[in-house]
Amino acid sequence: MRISNALVHAVSLLGVSQAVLGASSWTFSDATVSVQGKGSGVGSGSKENLSPKSPLTKPFVLGASDTLKVVLTTKEGKTSKRPQQASLLLRDPATDLDVTYPLSTKESGKGKIDLSHRDLPLQFLRKDTVLSAYLILASTGDADGYYERAFSVGVKADPTATTGSTEKPLRYGKLPEIHHIFRSDPKSPNFVIVAFFTVAAAATLPVLLGLWLQVGGNLNHLSKALSDAPVSHALFFGSIVGIEGIFFLYYTVWNLFQTLPALAAVGIVAYISGSRALTEVQDRRLAGLR
Repeated sequence: MRISNALVHAVSLLGVSQAVLGASSWTFSDATVSVQGKGSGVGSGSKENLSPKSPLTKPFVLGASDTLKVVLTTKEGKTSKRPQQASLLLRDPATDLDVTYPLSTKESGKGKIDLSHRDLPLQFLRKDTVLSAYLILASTGDADGYYERAFSVGVKADPTATTGSTEKPLRYGKLPEIHHIFRSDPKSPNFVIVAFFTVAAAATLPVLLGLWLQVGGNLNHLSKALSDAPVSHALFFGSIVGIEGIFFLYYTVWNLFQTLPALAAVGIVAYISGSRALTEVQDRRLAGLR
C-alpha cells in the first residue's frame, strides 16, 4: 500500500513538473530604447538596454525635434517568434490617459517602433509630461502574455499645441429625438389658370374645323361611316373626348395614381376602336369614295 501511494505521488509530481516546464510565456531580448535629435549624428543622444524583468528608472527626454526608437526581439519562451499583438502603450499617470502604438515585427521576432511629437496626441503635448511606457506582447495559444512597464518618457511641451483645441469626443448613447418634416403633397395649378388655357385650346377648334373643310373635308360620308361602323367611330370619338377629360381632371382634382389607371383604360379603347374606324375609312377610300 505504501509503495502504491508513493508511486501515485511520484506520477503526480512528474505531471505537475511537466506542465510547469511545458508552460511558456512571451518575453523579449536584445531590446534597446534611444532618443535621438533631428540632424544629430549616429551614436548621439541617449540609449539604454531594456530588461523584461525590471524597468528603467531614469526617464528619457523627448523634445519637439527628437525621435524615440525602440528595438527588440520578441520570444515565446526561448524561441524568437512574432506575436499576434506587439504594442507600446504610453500612459499619463496623472490623468490615466493612454495611447497604444503597434510595433513593426518580422517573422523572426525582430520589431521596432519610432515615435516623435507628431505621433503623440495633443493632450500629451500641452505641458511637460512624464509618460509611463508599457510593452504588450500576446498571442493565441497557451503562452502567457507580457504586459509590464519598461521605461518612462518625459515629453517636453509643444508651444504650438497649447493654443490648439480638441473636438468633443464622440459618445455613443441616446440621441435627441428626431422630428421628420415631410414635404407637402404637390398641388395642382390654380383653377383660373387651368380654365384660361382650356378655353384658349377650345377656341382653336373652330379654326381647325374651318381649315379641315378648306383642304377637302367631306361631311357627306358621315352617315355612311356611322352606318358601316357605328360602334367603332362612336367609341373612338368618345375615347378622344374622354382622354381630354381625364387630363382636365388631373390638372384640377386628380393625382397621378388616379389618372394613370383611367388613362390606360381609355387608351386601350381608343386603340382598338381607332383601328376599326381606320379600317372602315380605308375600305371607303379603296371603293373610290373621297
